[in-house]
Amino acid sequence: FAQITAEESEDEPPSREEGTDARLSERDAAGGKNEGAVTEEAEGDGQREGEEAEQPDQTPVLSNKPRKKKKKRKTKKTAAGETLEDNDLGDIESLLEKIEDTNGLSQQTQSGIIADSRPLLYVEHRNLNPENELKRYFGARAVLGDQRPRQRQRQYVRSTWLTAPKNTWPRYSKTGIAMQLVDTRRGVQYFTFEHHREYQQVQFKFLDAVESMDPNNIVLLLQMNPYHVDSLLQLSDVCRMQEDQEMARDLIERALYSLECAFHPVFSLTSGTCRLDYRRPENRAFFLALFKHLMFLEKRGCPRTALEFCKLILSLDPENDPLCVLLLIDFLSLRAREYTFLTRMFQEWESHRNLSQLPNFAFSVPLAYFFLSQQEERSELELSQARERAARLIQLALIMFPSVLMPLLDHCSVQPDARVASHSFFGLNAQISQPPALNQLTSLYVGRTHSLWKDPAVMAWLETNVHEVLRMVDARDLLVEESEHKRKMRYQSAPRNIYRHVILSEMKEATAALPL
Repeated sequence: FAQITAEESEDEPPSREEGTDARLSERDAAGGKNEGAVTEEAEGDGQREGEEAEQPDQTPVLSNKPRKKKKKRKTKKTAAGETLEDNDLGDIESLLEKIEDTNGLSQQTQSGIIADSRPLLYVEHRNLNPENELKRYFGARAVLGDQRPRQRQRQYVRSTWLTAPKNTWPRYSKTGIAMQLVDTRRGVQYFTFEHHREYQQVQFKFLDAVESMDPNNIVLLLQMNPYHVDSLLQLSDVCRMQEDQEMARDLIERALYSLECAFHPVFSLTSGTCRLDYRRPENRAFFLALFKHLMFLEKRGCPRTALEFCKLILSLDPENDPLCVLLLIDFLSLRAREYTFLTRMFQEWESHRNLSQLPNFAFSVPLAYFFLSQQEERSELELSQARERAARLIQLALIMFPSVLMPLLDHCSVQPDARVASHSFFGLNAQISQPPALNQLTSLYVGRTHSLWKDPAVMAWLETNVHEVLRMVDARDLLVEESEHKRKMRYQSAPRNIYRHVILSEMKEATAALPL
Protein backbone atom coordinates (compact mmCIF):
# COMPACT_ATOMS: atom_id res chain seq x y z
CA PHE A 1 0.00 0.00 0.00
CA ALA A 2 2.87 2.37 0.74
CA GLN A 3 4.13 1.87 -2.81
CA ILE A 4 0.68 2.39 -4.40
CA THR A 5 -0.17 5.58 -2.54
CA ALA A 6 3.30 6.91 -3.30
CA GLU A 7 2.81 6.26 -7.04
CA GLU A 8 -0.49 8.20 -7.05
CA SER A 9 0.78 11.16 -5.07
CA GLU A 10 4.04 11.54 -6.95
CA ASP A 11 3.43 15.13 -7.98
CA GLU A 12 2.11 16.44 -4.65
CA PRO A 13 3.62 14.92 -1.51
CA PRO A 14 1.14 14.86 1.40
CA SER A 15 1.61 17.39 4.16
CA ARG A 16 2.87 16.07 7.49
CA GLU A 17 -0.47 16.80 9.18
CA GLU A 18 -2.34 14.70 6.62
CA GLY A 19 0.17 11.88 7.10
CA THR A 20 -0.26 11.83 10.85
CA ASP A 21 -4.05 12.04 10.54
CA ALA A 22 -4.01 9.04 8.23
CA ARG A 23 -1.82 7.10 10.65
CA LEU A 24 -4.05 7.96 13.63
CA SER A 25 -7.21 6.92 11.82
CA GLU A 26 -5.53 3.64 10.79
CA ARG A 27 -4.63 2.98 14.39
CA ASP A 28 -8.23 3.73 15.46
CA ALA A 29 -9.53 1.26 12.92
CA ALA A 30 -7.27 -1.44 14.39
CA GLY A 31 -9.21 -1.07 17.60
CA GLY A 32 -7.09 1.09 19.89
CA LYS A 33 -7.17 4.55 21.48
CA ASN A 34 -4.61 7.14 20.38
CA GLU A 35 -2.15 6.55 23.16
CA GLY A 36 1.04 7.39 21.28
CA ALA A 37 3.49 5.13 19.51
CA VAL A 38 5.88 4.59 22.42
CA THR A 39 3.39 3.10 24.86
CA GLU A 40 1.74 1.14 22.05
CA GLU A 41 5.05 -0.49 21.17
CA ALA A 42 5.80 -1.39 24.77
CA GLU A 43 2.41 -2.82 25.60
CA GLY A 44 0.96 -4.32 22.37
CA ASP A 45 1.35 -7.91 21.35
CA GLY A 46 3.84 -9.04 18.70
CA GLN A 47 1.66 -8.24 15.72
CA ARG A 48 0.76 -4.75 16.96
CA GLU A 49 4.43 -4.03 17.52
CA GLY A 50 5.04 -5.00 13.92
CA GLU A 51 2.33 -2.65 12.66
CA GLU A 52 3.58 0.24 14.81
CA ALA A 53 7.10 -0.30 13.58
CA GLU A 54 6.06 -0.33 9.95
CA GLN A 55 4.04 2.88 10.02
CA PRO A 56 6.80 5.36 10.87
CA ASP A 57 8.69 3.96 7.88
CA GLN A 58 5.90 4.97 5.56
CA THR A 59 6.43 8.74 6.01
CA PRO A 60 9.98 8.84 4.63
CA VAL A 61 8.89 6.66 1.73
CA LEU A 62 6.12 9.09 0.89
CA SER A 63 8.20 12.23 1.31
CA ASN A 64 11.25 10.94 -0.58
CA LYS A 65 9.25 9.50 -3.44
CA PRO A 66 8.72 12.47 -5.78
CA ARG A 67 12.11 11.98 -7.40
CA LYS A 68 12.28 11.18 -11.09
CA LYS A 69 11.63 7.52 -11.89
CA LYS A 70 14.60 7.42 -14.27
CA LYS A 71 16.99 8.04 -11.42
CA LYS A 72 15.55 5.17 -9.47
CA ARG A 73 15.86 2.77 -12.37
CA LYS A 74 19.44 3.67 -13.06
CA THR A 75 20.98 2.10 -9.95
CA LYS A 76 19.55 -1.01 -8.37
CA LYS A 77 21.15 -2.77 -5.43
CA THR A 78 21.30 -6.54 -5.40
CA ALA A 79 21.27 -8.76 -2.33
CA ALA A 80 25.07 -8.76 -2.48
CA GLY A 81 25.12 -4.99 -2.26
CA GLU A 82 26.59 -4.33 -5.69
CA THR A 83 25.32 -1.44 -7.81
CA LEU A 84 24.10 -2.50 -11.22
CA GLU A 85 23.76 -0.28 -14.27
CA ASP A 86 20.93 -0.62 -16.80
CA ASN A 87 23.10 -2.22 -19.47
CA ASP A 88 24.00 -5.17 -17.19
CA LEU A 89 20.67 -6.92 -17.68
CA GLY A 90 22.37 -10.07 -18.93
CA ASP A 91 24.34 -10.31 -15.68
CA ILE A 92 21.20 -9.80 -13.59
CA GLU A 93 19.74 -13.05 -14.87
CA SER A 94 22.82 -15.05 -13.90
CA LEU A 95 23.01 -13.28 -10.53
CA LEU A 96 19.39 -14.10 -9.79
CA GLU A 97 20.03 -17.74 -10.62
CA LYS A 98 23.00 -17.78 -8.24
CA ILE A 99 20.96 -16.15 -5.48
CA GLU A 100 18.18 -18.70 -6.00
CA ASP A 101 20.67 -21.51 -5.66
CA THR A 102 22.23 -20.12 -2.48
CA ASN A 103 18.90 -19.22 -0.89
CA GLY A 104 17.73 -22.73 -1.60
CA LEU A 105 14.47 -21.96 -3.32
CA SER A 106 13.73 -25.04 -5.38
CA GLN A 107 15.33 -26.93 -8.21
CA GLN A 108 14.25 -29.62 -10.63
CA THR A 109 15.41 -33.17 -9.98
CA GLN A 110 15.85 -36.03 -12.45
CA SER A 111 12.59 -37.63 -11.36
CA GLY A 112 10.68 -34.50 -12.37
CA ILE A 113 9.31 -33.82 -8.89
CA ILE A 114 10.45 -30.46 -7.56
CA ALA A 115 12.83 -30.81 -4.62
CA ASP A 116 13.65 -28.23 -1.99
CA SER A 117 17.37 -27.53 -1.86
CA ARG A 118 17.21 -26.41 1.76
CA PRO A 119 18.42 -28.95 4.36
CA LEU A 120 15.93 -31.74 5.04
CA LEU A 121 15.43 -30.82 8.71
CA TYR A 122 15.22 -27.07 8.06
CA VAL A 123 12.79 -25.59 10.60
CA GLU A 124 10.81 -22.41 9.87
CA HIS A 125 9.90 -20.10 12.74
CA ARG A 126 6.46 -19.30 11.35
CA ASN A 127 5.59 -23.01 11.30
CA LEU A 128 6.29 -23.33 15.03
CA ASN A 129 3.27 -21.17 15.85
CA PRO A 130 -0.01 -23.17 15.90
CA GLU A 131 -2.01 -19.94 15.53
CA ASN A 132 -0.63 -19.51 12.00
CA GLU A 133 -1.91 -22.97 11.07
CA LEU A 134 -5.30 -22.40 12.69
CA LYS A 135 -5.60 -19.06 10.86
CA ARG A 136 -5.04 -20.90 7.56
CA TYR A 137 -7.91 -23.27 8.38
CA PHE A 138 -10.42 -20.92 10.03
CA GLY A 139 -9.33 -17.33 9.27
CA ALA A 140 -7.65 -14.82 11.58
CA ARG A 141 -10.88 -13.45 13.06
CA ALA A 142 -12.03 -16.85 14.30
CA VAL A 143 -8.64 -17.61 15.87
CA LEU A 144 -7.74 -14.25 17.42
CA GLY A 145 -11.28 -13.20 18.33
CA ASP A 146 -11.19 -10.43 20.91
CA GLN A 147 -7.63 -11.09 22.10
CA ARG A 148 -6.00 -7.89 20.89
CA PRO A 149 -7.56 -5.23 23.12
CA ARG A 150 -7.12 -7.43 26.18
CA GLN A 151 -3.38 -7.86 25.72
CA ARG A 152 -2.68 -4.14 26.11
CA GLN A 153 -2.51 -4.38 29.91
CA ARG A 154 0.16 -7.09 29.82
CA GLN A 155 3.57 -6.25 31.24
CA TYR A 156 6.42 -6.42 28.71
CA VAL A 157 7.67 -9.98 28.16
CA ARG A 158 10.39 -11.21 25.85
CA SER A 159 9.11 -12.72 22.63
CA THR A 160 9.89 -16.39 22.05
CA TRP A 161 9.52 -18.82 19.15
CA LEU A 162 8.41 -22.04 20.83
CA THR A 163 5.44 -20.64 22.77
CA ALA A 164 3.74 -17.30 23.34
CA PRO A 165 3.78 -16.24 27.03
CA LYS A 166 0.29 -15.74 28.53
CA ASN A 167 -1.10 -13.09 30.88
CA THR A 168 -2.16 -15.78 33.33
CA TRP A 169 1.40 -17.02 33.89
CA PRO A 170 3.47 -15.91 36.89
CA ARG A 171 6.08 -13.24 36.22
CA TYR A 172 9.24 -14.80 34.81
CA SER A 173 12.49 -14.42 36.71
CA LYS A 174 15.84 -16.18 36.25
CA THR A 175 15.39 -19.83 37.22
CA GLY A 176 18.98 -21.02 37.56
CA ILE A 177 19.14 -22.86 34.22
CA ALA A 178 21.76 -21.81 31.67
CA MET A 179 22.96 -23.16 28.34
CA GLN A 180 26.63 -23.57 27.45
CA LEU A 181 28.36 -24.16 24.13
CA VAL A 182 30.47 -27.27 24.75
CA ASP A 183 32.13 -27.89 21.41
CA THR A 184 32.10 -27.06 17.69
CA ARG A 185 33.08 -29.77 15.21
CA ARG A 186 32.70 -29.69 11.40
CA GLY A 187 30.27 -26.80 11.49
CA VAL A 188 28.06 -28.49 14.12
CA GLN A 189 27.71 -26.88 17.56
CA TYR A 190 27.19 -28.98 20.69
CA PHE A 191 25.30 -27.34 23.55
CA THR A 192 24.19 -28.43 26.99
CA PHE A 193 21.87 -27.09 29.67
CA GLU A 194 23.41 -26.51 33.10
CA HIS A 195 21.74 -26.24 36.52
CA HIS A 196 23.10 -23.67 38.98
CA ARG A 197 23.32 -24.55 42.66
CA GLU A 198 19.98 -23.02 43.69
CA TYR A 199 18.23 -24.87 40.83
CA GLN A 200 19.86 -28.14 41.93
CA GLN A 201 18.42 -27.65 45.42
CA VAL A 202 14.95 -27.21 43.93
CA GLN A 203 15.60 -30.33 41.85
CA PHE A 204 16.29 -32.39 45.01
CA LYS A 205 13.06 -31.08 46.58
CA PHE A 206 11.24 -32.09 43.39
CA LEU A 207 12.62 -35.67 43.59
CA ASP A 208 11.40 -35.88 47.20
CA ALA A 209 7.96 -34.63 46.08
CA VAL A 210 7.80 -37.33 43.37
CA GLU A 211 8.74 -40.05 45.85
CA SER A 212 6.01 -38.89 48.22
CA MET A 213 3.45 -39.88 45.50
CA ASP A 214 1.38 -36.79 46.38
CA PRO A 215 0.82 -34.30 43.50
CA ASN A 216 0.01 -31.55 46.02
CA ASN A 217 3.68 -31.47 47.02
CA ILE A 218 4.58 -30.65 43.41
CA VAL A 219 1.92 -27.91 43.38
CA LEU A 220 3.47 -26.39 46.53
CA LEU A 221 6.93 -26.54 44.96
CA LEU A 222 5.63 -24.77 41.83
CA GLN A 223 4.10 -22.00 43.93
CA MET A 224 7.58 -21.24 45.24
CA ASN A 225 9.36 -21.89 41.89
CA PRO A 226 6.78 -21.30 39.12
CA TYR A 227 9.24 -22.05 36.29
CA HIS A 228 10.85 -25.24 37.58
CA VAL A 229 10.80 -27.35 34.42
CA ASP A 230 10.59 -30.92 35.78
CA SER A 231 7.78 -29.98 38.18
CA LEU A 232 5.83 -28.44 35.29
CA LEU A 233 6.27 -31.60 33.18
CA GLN A 234 5.27 -33.89 36.06
CA LEU A 235 2.22 -31.85 37.03
CA SER A 236 1.19 -31.75 33.36
CA ASP A 237 1.07 -35.57 33.36
CA VAL A 238 -1.08 -35.52 36.51
CA CYS A 239 -3.51 -33.03 34.91
CA ARG A 240 -3.72 -35.15 31.76
CA MET A 241 -4.58 -38.25 33.79
CA GLN A 242 -7.33 -36.20 35.47
CA GLU A 243 -8.66 -35.21 32.01
CA ASP A 244 -7.68 -31.54 32.44
CA GLN A 245 -6.14 -31.26 28.96
CA GLU A 246 -6.14 -27.45 28.88
CA MET A 247 -4.11 -27.14 32.09
CA ALA A 248 -1.78 -29.97 31.03
CA ARG A 249 -1.02 -28.18 27.76
CA ASP A 250 -0.51 -24.85 29.51
CA LEU A 251 2.07 -26.31 31.91
CA ILE A 252 4.06 -27.83 29.01
CA GLU A 253 4.09 -24.46 27.25
CA ARG A 254 5.33 -22.80 30.43
CA ALA A 255 8.17 -25.35 30.68
CA LEU A 256 9.17 -24.64 27.06
CA TYR A 257 9.10 -20.90 27.73
CA SER A 258 11.35 -21.35 30.78
CA LEU A 259 13.86 -23.38 28.75
CA GLU A 260 13.82 -21.03 25.78
CA CYS A 261 14.59 -18.07 28.05
CA ALA A 262 17.80 -19.93 29.03
CA PHE A 263 19.00 -20.47 25.42
CA HIS A 264 22.58 -19.61 24.51
CA PRO A 265 22.76 -16.54 22.20
CA VAL A 266 24.24 -18.70 19.40
CA PHE A 267 21.74 -21.57 19.81
CA SER A 268 19.46 -21.67 16.76
CA LEU A 269 16.23 -23.62 16.40
CA THR A 270 16.22 -23.32 12.63
CA SER A 271 19.79 -23.94 11.44
CA GLY A 272 19.70 -27.72 12.02
CA THR A 273 23.35 -27.61 13.17
CA CYS A 274 22.79 -27.31 16.95
CA ARG A 275 23.01 -30.52 18.97
CA LEU A 276 21.97 -31.55 22.49
CA ASP A 277 23.05 -34.83 24.09
CA TYR A 278 20.10 -36.71 25.62
CA ARG A 279 22.48 -38.68 27.84
CA ARG A 280 23.04 -35.55 29.92
CA PRO A 281 20.16 -35.47 32.45
CA GLU A 282 19.87 -31.65 32.26
CA ASN A 283 19.05 -31.84 28.53
CA ARG A 284 16.29 -34.42 28.83
CA ALA A 285 13.60 -32.01 30.00
CA PHE A 286 13.90 -30.06 26.73
CA PHE A 287 13.41 -33.21 24.60
CA LEU A 288 10.45 -34.34 26.71
CA ALA A 289 8.79 -30.91 26.75
CA LEU A 290 9.07 -30.66 22.94
CA PHE A 291 7.68 -34.18 22.47
CA LYS A 292 4.71 -33.63 24.80
CA HIS A 293 3.98 -30.25 23.23
CA LEU A 294 4.04 -31.91 19.79
CA MET A 295 1.51 -34.55 20.94
CA PHE A 296 -0.85 -31.85 22.24
CA LEU A 297 -0.55 -29.96 18.94
CA GLU A 298 -1.44 -33.07 16.96
CA LYS A 299 -4.52 -33.72 19.13
CA ARG A 300 -5.49 -30.08 18.76
CA GLY A 301 -5.61 -30.49 14.96
CA CYS A 302 -2.32 -28.73 14.09
CA PRO A 303 -0.37 -31.49 12.29
CA ARG A 304 1.79 -29.04 10.30
CA THR A 305 3.03 -27.34 13.47
CA ALA A 306 3.52 -30.73 15.14
CA LEU A 307 5.61 -31.86 12.14
CA GLU A 308 7.84 -28.79 12.51
CA PHE A 309 8.42 -29.62 16.20
CA CYS A 310 9.13 -33.22 15.20
CA LYS A 311 11.81 -32.01 12.75
CA LEU A 312 13.22 -29.82 15.53
CA ILE A 313 13.56 -32.77 17.95
CA LEU A 314 15.20 -34.86 15.22
CA SER A 315 17.64 -32.05 14.35
CA LEU A 316 18.86 -31.90 17.99
CA ASP A 317 20.37 -35.40 17.66
CA PRO A 318 19.66 -36.92 14.21
CA GLU A 319 22.20 -39.77 14.60
CA ASN A 320 20.86 -41.25 17.86
CA ASP A 321 17.26 -39.95 17.75
CA PRO A 322 16.81 -40.50 21.52
CA LEU A 323 12.99 -40.33 21.48
CA CYS A 324 12.74 -42.19 18.16
CA VAL A 325 10.61 -39.54 16.48
CA LEU A 326 11.30 -41.39 13.20
CA LEU A 327 8.37 -43.61 14.26
CA LEU A 328 6.11 -40.55 14.27
CA ILE A 329 7.37 -38.20 11.56
CA ASP A 330 5.75 -40.18 8.71
CA PHE A 331 2.31 -40.00 10.35
CA LEU A 332 2.59 -36.24 10.90
CA SER A 333 3.79 -35.73 7.30
CA LEU A 334 0.75 -37.60 5.98
CA ARG A 335 -1.63 -35.76 8.33
CA ALA A 336 -0.17 -32.41 7.27
CA ARG A 337 -0.21 -33.52 3.58
CA GLU A 338 3.55 -32.89 3.33
CA TYR A 339 3.96 -35.86 0.97
CA THR A 340 7.02 -34.50 -0.84
CA PHE A 341 8.85 -34.02 2.48
CA LEU A 342 8.21 -37.65 3.42
CA THR A 343 9.30 -39.05 0.05
CA ARG A 344 12.37 -36.80 0.06
CA MET A 345 13.32 -37.99 3.55
CA PHE A 346 12.99 -41.60 2.43
CA GLN A 347 15.17 -41.02 -0.65
CA GLU A 348 17.90 -39.17 1.28
CA TRP A 349 18.03 -41.32 4.42
CA GLU A 350 17.23 -44.81 3.16
CA SER A 351 20.84 -45.56 2.17
CA HIS A 352 22.36 -44.84 5.60
CA ARG A 353 19.38 -45.33 7.95
CA ASN A 354 17.52 -48.30 6.37
CA LEU A 355 14.17 -46.58 6.84
CA SER A 356 12.38 -49.31 4.85
CA GLN A 357 13.14 -51.71 7.74
CA LEU A 358 10.75 -49.70 9.96
CA PRO A 359 7.14 -50.77 9.29
CA ASN A 360 5.90 -47.19 9.55
CA PHE A 361 8.14 -45.98 6.68
CA ALA A 362 7.59 -49.16 4.68
CA PHE A 363 3.83 -48.46 4.58
CA SER A 364 3.63 -44.65 4.83
CA VAL A 365 6.01 -43.82 1.96
CA PRO A 366 3.99 -45.77 -0.67
CA LEU A 367 0.85 -44.17 0.78
CA ALA A 368 2.47 -40.74 0.27
CA TYR A 369 3.32 -41.66 -3.35
CA PHE A 370 -0.27 -42.81 -3.82
CA PHE A 371 -1.60 -39.46 -2.58
CA LEU A 372 0.88 -37.66 -4.88
CA SER A 373 -0.43 -39.73 -7.81
CA GLN A 374 -3.94 -38.37 -7.09
CA GLN A 375 -2.87 -34.70 -7.44
CA GLU A 376 -4.21 -33.58 -10.79
CA GLU A 377 -2.06 -30.43 -11.01
CA ARG A 378 1.06 -32.57 -11.59
CA SER A 379 2.24 -33.61 -15.04
CA GLU A 380 1.29 -37.00 -16.47
CA LEU A 381 4.89 -38.21 -16.21
CA GLU A 382 5.06 -37.37 -12.48
CA LEU A 383 1.71 -39.04 -11.83
CA SER A 384 2.71 -42.27 -13.58
CA GLN A 385 6.08 -42.32 -11.74
CA ALA A 386 4.32 -41.83 -8.40
CA ARG A 387 1.83 -44.63 -9.21
CA GLU A 388 4.63 -47.05 -10.11
CA ARG A 389 6.64 -46.26 -6.99
CA ALA A 390 3.58 -46.54 -4.78
CA ALA A 391 2.73 -49.99 -6.18
CA ARG A 392 6.30 -51.28 -5.96
CA LEU A 393 6.88 -50.05 -2.40
CA ILE A 394 3.54 -51.20 -0.95
CA GLN A 395 4.16 -54.70 -2.35
CA LEU A 396 7.62 -54.77 -0.73
CA ALA A 397 6.07 -53.59 2.55
CA LEU A 398 3.36 -56.30 2.49
CA ILE A 399 5.97 -58.99 1.77
CA MET A 400 8.31 -57.72 4.51
CA PHE A 401 5.61 -57.07 7.14
CA PRO A 402 2.60 -59.32 6.39
CA SER A 403 1.41 -59.02 10.01
CA VAL A 404 0.33 -55.39 9.45
CA LEU A 405 -2.51 -56.13 7.00
CA MET A 406 -5.09 -57.94 9.15
CA PRO A 407 -4.94 -55.60 12.20
CA LEU A 408 -5.06 -52.63 9.82
CA LEU A 409 -8.21 -53.92 8.08
CA ASP A 410 -9.70 -54.73 11.48
CA HIS A 411 -9.11 -51.15 12.75
CA CYS A 412 -10.65 -49.79 9.53
CA SER A 413 -13.69 -52.12 9.94
CA VAL A 414 -13.01 -53.69 6.54
CA GLN A 415 -13.75 -57.36 5.88
CA PRO A 416 -11.05 -59.00 3.71
CA ASP A 417 -12.25 -61.12 0.77
CA ALA A 418 -12.22 -64.92 0.95
CA ARG A 419 -8.90 -65.39 -0.84
CA VAL A 420 -7.02 -63.03 1.52
CA ALA A 421 -8.80 -64.27 4.66
CA SER A 422 -8.08 -67.93 3.92
CA HIS A 423 -4.45 -67.47 2.83
CA SER A 424 -1.85 -68.45 5.44
CA PHE A 425 0.59 -65.68 4.41
CA PHE A 426 -1.51 -62.91 6.00
CA GLY A 427 -3.17 -65.18 8.58
CA LEU A 428 -2.74 -65.45 12.34
CA ASN A 429 0.53 -67.27 11.87
CA ALA A 430 2.11 -64.07 10.47
CA GLN A 431 1.38 -62.28 13.76
CA ILE A 432 2.28 -65.12 16.14
CA SER A 433 5.59 -65.98 14.46
CA GLN A 434 7.05 -62.45 14.48
CA PRO A 435 9.52 -61.32 17.21
CA PRO A 436 8.05 -59.20 20.06
CA ALA A 437 10.12 -56.13 19.07
CA LEU A 438 8.55 -56.17 15.60
CA ASN A 439 5.15 -56.69 17.19
CA GLN A 440 5.57 -53.38 19.08
CA LEU A 441 6.44 -51.51 15.89
CA THR A 442 3.55 -52.90 13.86
CA SER A 443 0.96 -52.39 16.62
CA LEU A 444 2.26 -48.83 17.18
CA TYR A 445 1.91 -48.07 13.46
CA VAL A 446 -1.55 -49.58 13.07
CA GLY A 447 -2.87 -47.93 16.24
CA ARG A 448 -1.59 -44.54 15.19
CA THR A 449 -2.22 -44.34 11.43
CA HIS A 450 -5.20 -46.61 10.67
CA SER A 451 -7.47 -43.56 10.17
CA LEU A 452 -5.39 -42.53 7.10
CA TRP A 453 -6.15 -45.85 5.38
CA LYS A 454 -9.95 -45.64 5.64
CA ASP A 455 -10.35 -43.73 2.38
CA PRO A 456 -12.18 -46.01 -0.15
CA ALA A 457 -9.69 -45.09 -2.93
CA VAL A 458 -6.78 -46.11 -0.66
CA MET A 459 -8.51 -49.40 0.22
CA ALA A 460 -9.13 -50.23 -3.45
CA TRP A 461 -5.45 -49.54 -4.26
CA LEU A 462 -4.34 -51.66 -1.28
CA GLU A 463 -6.59 -54.54 -2.38
CA THR A 464 -5.09 -54.78 -5.88
CA ASN A 465 -1.58 -54.83 -4.41
CA VAL A 466 -2.49 -57.45 -1.79
CA HIS A 467 -3.67 -59.76 -4.58
CA GLU A 468 -0.47 -59.10 -6.51
CA VAL A 469 1.57 -60.06 -3.41
CA LEU A 470 -0.43 -63.29 -2.98
CA ARG A 471 0.33 -64.13 -6.60
CA MET A 472 4.07 -63.69 -5.86
CA VAL A 473 3.78 -65.82 -2.69
CA ASP A 474 2.03 -68.64 -4.59
CA ALA A 475 4.71 -68.43 -7.31
CA ARG A 476 7.39 -69.03 -4.58
CA ASP A 477 9.12 -65.74 -5.32
CA LEU A 478 12.64 -65.57 -3.83
CA LEU A 479 11.89 -62.16 -2.32
CA VAL A 480 9.29 -63.73 -0.01
CA GLU A 481 11.81 -66.20 1.43
CA GLU A 482 14.47 -63.50 1.86
CA SER A 483 12.04 -61.26 3.74
CA GLU A 484 11.04 -64.09 6.06
CA HIS A 485 14.69 -64.76 6.85
CA LYS A 486 15.34 -61.05 7.53
CA ARG A 487 12.33 -60.90 9.88
CA LYS A 488 13.62 -63.80 11.95
CA MET A 489 17.21 -62.50 12.12
CA ARG A 490 16.38 -58.85 12.89
CA TYR A 491 14.02 -57.32 15.45
CA GLN A 492 15.27 -59.59 18.27
CA SER A 493 15.12 -56.79 20.84
CA ALA A 494 14.15 -53.15 20.48
CA PRO A 495 16.70 -50.41 21.28
CA ARG A 496 15.99 -48.21 24.28
CA ASN A 497 14.85 -45.19 22.22
CA ILE A 498 11.94 -47.24 20.83
CA TYR A 499 10.86 -48.13 24.38
CA ARG A 500 11.02 -44.44 25.31
CA HIS A 501 8.87 -43.59 22.30
CA VAL A 502 6.28 -46.29 23.05
CA ILE A 503 5.97 -45.14 26.68
CA LEU A 504 5.63 -41.46 25.69
CA SER A 505 3.16 -42.17 22.88
CA GLU A 506 0.80 -44.07 25.26
CA MET A 507 -0.58 -46.24 22.45
CA LYS A 508 -2.45 -49.02 24.25
CA GLU A 509 -1.67 -51.53 21.50
CA ALA A 510 2.09 -50.94 21.74
CA THR A 511 2.46 -50.48 25.52
CA ALA A 512 0.82 -53.89 26.00
CA ALA A 513 3.77 -55.47 24.16
CA LEU A 514 6.45 -53.78 26.32
CA PRO A 515 8.71 -56.06 28.37
CA LEU A 516 8.40 -55.87 32.17
